[in-house]
Amino acid sequence: MLLAVVLSLALMIVDHRQHHLESVRSILSTLTYPLQFVANLPIAAGYWVSETFATRTRLQEENRELHRENLLLQGRQQKLAALEAENMRLRDLLDSSFKLGDRVLIAELIAVDMDPYRQLVLLNKGSSSGIYKGQPVLHANAVMGQVVHVNRFTASVLMITDASHALPIQVNRNGLRTVAIGTGRINELELPNLPNNADIEVGDLLVTSGLGGRFPSGYPVATVTSIRREPGEPFALIKAQPSAHLERAREALLVWTLTPPDRDDSDANSGQSAEQPPPEEP
Repeated sequence: MLLAVVLSLALMIVDHRQHHLESVRSILSTLTYPLQFVANLPIAAGYWVSETFATRTRLQEENRELHRENLLLQGRQQKLAALEAENMRLRDLLDSSFKLGDRVLIAELIAVDMDPYRQLVLLNKGSSSGIYKGQPVLHANAVMGQVVHVNRFTASVLMITDASHALPIQVNRNGLRTVAIGTGRINELELPNLPNNADIEVGDLLVTSGLGGRFPSGYPVATVTSIRREPGEPFALIKAQPSAHLERAREALLVWTLTPPDRDDSDANSGQSAEQPPPEEP
């Protein structure tokens, strides 16, 4: 035993001082790898079996959670285009009514108005969650609409494409302000108040201007798809396509601005109003 101890100390000193045993260590490591592989095999097999036979319910739940996180992150990032344009124009962003830290709540669409002349949907959040009439509603890509009726557990949202909806906007490229009017078609908006010589081009991004105090400035709204200038007519015929996928949206982001408008709590807690009836169940 004493001899083994002395031999071990001698080997350690030689290896530490002159590194003569590196090749021996490499060979021994190669020889012992199969033993390490076999020892680790039960753990690796356990992981494989767990992943292979994962329940459908757990996978669906993970998928829904990832989808919700992705929706939230996209909603927070959609402000970047407007911020970049404002930085290039050397505008002060500190007075902007929208900050990336605004509180948001994810809600699901539970019904769609079957009236072909209305663009109205029903969300599964209401006044019990703090929802108020006039609250901005977003999709992951852009502005979706605004809350027009609230009861205890649901809220009706009027889409920006509804024929009765008007939204103050501006051209992100140059700040030109106008109003986007719904056409009643889910994929089309009109800009009826721009003169023929207005500086607007196909492909321009339209964002909320913040005028009217309903929507914070800088949210993407739509992209200009066609411009027709008729000689002798005072205004150009301009159409735009909403950036939000309104026809296939399943979730929405309800936004609390930094200074939300006053609202009538009695109206928010009341039942369904006759002025804005809730959508019918599909």
